[in-house]
Amino acid sequence: MSDALINGLAGAGGGIIAQLITYPLQTVNTRQQTDRDPNKKVKKAGTVEQMYQVVQQEGWSRLYGGLTPSLVGTACSQGVYYYFYQIFRSKAEATALRRKKEGSGDGSVGMLSSLMVAAMSGCVNVLLTNPIWVVVTRMQTHTKKSPAGRDPSIDLEQAVVGGAELPPYATSNAVQEVFDEAGIWGFWKGVFPTLIMVRSKLDSVHVGLSLLVPVFCQVSNPSIQFMLYETLLKKLKQRRASTNNNKGVTALEIFLLGALAKLGATVVTYPLLVVKSRLQAKQAVGEDKKHHYKGTLDAILKMIHYEGLHGFYKGMSTKIVQSVLAAAVLFMVKEELVNGARWLLLKDAANTVRLKP
Repeated sequence: MSDALINGLAGAGGGIIAQLITYPLQTVNTRQQTDRDPNKKVKKAGTVEQMYQVVQQEGWSRLYGGLTPSLVGTACSQGVYYYFYQIFRSKAEATALRRKKEGSGDGSVGMLSSLMVAAMSGCVNVLLTNPIWVVVTRMQTHTKKSPAGRDPSIDLEQAVVGGAELPPYATSNAVQEVFDEAGIWGFWKGVFPTLIMVRSKLDSVHVGLSLLVPVFCQVSNPSIQFMLYETLLKKLKQRRASTNNNKGVTALEIFLLGALAKLGATVVTYPLLVVKSRLQAKQAVGEDKKHHYKGTLDAILKMIHYEGLHGFYKGMSTKIVQSVLAAAVLFMVKEELVNGARWLLLKDAANTVRLKP
């Protein structure tokens, strides 16, 4: 089994565990991001209070709306990302060693190279898995209509995109809804046109911004995260080596490094994460043009005009808790799975050699 495949499978396993632990927070955060009414008179609920309201009004199941496609998406996304990340990382390490032999560099992968490796892995990941996340976003932002006699103002607080819809709302409903709105292209909203640079009937400035922002959002967050993680891990190992400490990196240290890396990436890219969620959520229809987005640039301009800069930071505290915890768990579990798989392979190889005559 190749090292890339081991990392890919371990990443998928770690991602699933992290997703199961933090999914209710992710659901609430997605609703906060796609909340489009700046004139609400109802007081904004905190994360815990909003989770309680969802349970009371819609049931426990709504906190896990879209969990099935999300787990599939997480497994595919993390598996693909780590598989290609390990391939690109191995090539970068080989190049660094070759340059060291030629008298250039110290043989380690630098910060810029780490960023490029993560960005290339992210591009592959986005192209292959974005349709899954479009469906997940739809299912997370779907709300049930309130039973008769319930205060409609409460429903307004929870209705996030263009009104609530009647249950049941399964994965197939979300897929059909996206397809009816924009056809097959709807599953790559803001991503596929960006990567192949196909968009017509737009002026050059609109094209540039509309195409670059979504892919930057999709790729930059994990790129910054992995760059910070690899840099922090490298510094830790160098510090251990300088003090003649041969102790390996512990699971707790991996947990903390992953948390710090994700914190930095989330703070930098959060406004674009909000824009991405708005584009992937169900679009408002009818005369309410201020809540209907034609593209990335249109979404940014309307958010600034109708909501102000505050609109780009809706739900940021929830996102930090959710994403930092998820990333920390992911890195820790993934590294433990990789170490366990390598140990099993070495043990199997040693047994095979011992059994040979």
